[in-house]
Amino acid sequence: MIRLVNDNDAKAVADIYNYYVINTAVTFEEKTLEPDDMLERFGEADDAELPWLVIEHEGLVGGFAYASKWKGRCAYRHSVEVTVYLSREATGLGLGSKLYSELFKRLKAKNIHVVLGGISLPNEASIALHEKFGMSKVAHFSEVGYKFGQWVDVAYWQAKL
Repeated sequence: MIRLVNDNDAKAVADIYNYYVINTAVTFEEKTLEPDDMLERFGEADDAELPWLVIEHEGLVGGFAYASKWKGRCAYRHSVEVTVYLSREATGLGLGSKLYSELFKRLKAKNIHVVLGGISLPNEASIALHEKFGMSKVAHFSEVGYKFGQWVDVAYWQAKL
């Protein structure tokens, strides 16, 4: 089941996200987040009238996807950045595709024109997911992040809805 996030999901979402913070360069955050931090982020998405979705898997939150403002200037209002994270137990089950499918449907209904996804490299699974949804690589930034003692490239994928 895919639904809008609610305050009761904050701990589960933080737990999923914190795995990536601690163990990967998928996110450039270096400190784990508390449920209150996630509540603040839920509020930011709500304030921007952008969806934040969760998917339930075996009775638990198995992952989440959301859209955030691409840039702060008002002329960018029809473009958003999209993000998806899955719990370790829920990877490889097609849940990321289900989340993106629903997210993109809701964004299109809101007259969002362009979706962008930033991917720290290498990350073949994330590239495959974004390309499955018709996103094409449009930019590659060399060594823009530094995590775990190494420089990390970031590339962006884009699609028009």
